[in-house]
Amino acid sequence: MPFALSILDLATVSRGQTARDSFHNSVALAQAAERSGFRRVWYAEHHNMRSIASSATSVLIGYVANHTDTIRLGAGGVMLPNHSPLVIAEQFGTLESLFPGRIDLGLGRAPGSDQKTLYALRREPSTAENFPRDVLELQGYLTGESRVAGVQAVPRAETVVPLYILGSSLFGAQLAAHLGLPYAFASHFAPDALYEAVAVYRDTFKPSEQLAEPYVMAGVNVFAAESHDAAVEHKTIAYRTRARAMIARGPAGGDFSDAEIDAFLASPNGRQLSGMTRYTAVGTPDEVGTYLAEFAASIGADELITTHQAPDIADRVRSVELTGQTLAVQSATP
Repeated sequence: MPFALSILDLATVSRGQTARDSFHNSVALAQAAERSGFRRVWYAEHHNMRSIASSATSVLIGYVANHTDTIRLGAGGVMLPNHSPLVIAEQFGTLESLFPGRIDLGLGRAPGSDQKTLYALRREPSTAENFPRDVLELQGYLTGESRVAGVQAVPRAETVVPLYILGSSLFGAQLAAHLGLPYAFASHFAPDALYEAVAVYRDTFKPSEQLAEPYVMAGVNVFAAESHDAAVEHKTIAYRTRARAMIARGPAGGDFSDAEIDAFLASPNGRQLSGMTRYTAVGTPDEVGTYLAEFAASIGADELITTHQAPDIADRVRSVELTGQTLAVQSATP
């Protein structure tokens, strides 16, 4: 079954670099994706994380769009309960007006950070309960069929910004199916409910004006390199760095040696963290291509959203280029 390839760019701020460096790296990654035939690049809304620079998601999308020509760009996603639907409609209406036919809007309901930051963003955690209603309100603004009497999103682009529902549980699958929207599962870091959620989405899908049939997207981590050993090294360094960052946010804090991190990841407490990246393709282009094809076939994915997390930007760009060579990337989109 053919499938499209896309990218989730985590806009990583590496040690010794600045957020500005990260934005330049995002441009380089998007340009590599564009020339390699990828369908889209998405950026996720995260907050209070020093290693991720995509908190102002719509601003970053506009910056990268101005340095690329054809590739679709979007949010994967905007955490809608953090925002007024009208403000998001205005932001993405502006982007679509500037870059017509190139802007996506993926929506999630998580805070994109920890509990303290959730308070700073939302004030009330219960705001997330309004997510389905907020999606419909946002959709109304983007289509010119406002659900709030006398209120329109200005500017509103001549072409409609397509919506996508993101999730890692059955809730998102059920909502996407009910609204007839594409469903993107965050299996690159929350893999447990993948197969059940995809089945629920397909079984309960209702056609909509945007989408006639179910469209499944799934996240997968990729470390592609010229040699298997180099790819494994990139993966090892990246996942050690990730583990350090997550541990540092907890009560343990501190810095740890490579041996200590490896021992932790092999321990009962660390296995849960290791399991978050269960779906990872690592190796040469042939090895990566085989893994992605088998993974996509196992869930009948229409599109894979790949994350490339090699420590150096040159290696991330090369991973994108090598991955693009392995598969016939489809241009069809919902």
